[in-house]
Amino acid sequence: QVQLVESGGGLVQPGGSVRLSCAPSRDIFSFKGMGWYRQAPGKERELVATIASGSRTIYAGSVKERFTISRDNAKNTVYLAMNNLKPEDTAVYYCYVEDYGSLRYWGQGTQVTVSS
Repeated sequence: QVQLVESGGGLVQPGGSVRLSCAPSRDIFSFKGMGWYRQAPGKERELVATIASGSRTIYAGSVKERFTISRDNAKNTVYLAMNNLKPEDTAVYYCYVEDYGSLRYWGQGTQVTVSS
């Protein structure tokens, strides 16, 4: 079993920035992929960004050029830097990791609210 500890959400004004962190309880090198999904009220959970073990990244079209996913191997942490936030980015953000057996583990979710 893998535990993921997320942090960094909160209330931010439109146009503002926030960075989410996700620290798994197992070595980051044991995962073939990591990333973030989000779920807004009344909507399906959607992929935001992923980063593979080779650091290849994929972004949802709605966040490309505004969000950046990265990993710090020394800190065993994956980050999601979110810039130029919009009200439609308001959601609960969930970190996940996927191991080489294709099992996914999820964080508890962190709320990001974009509002003036």
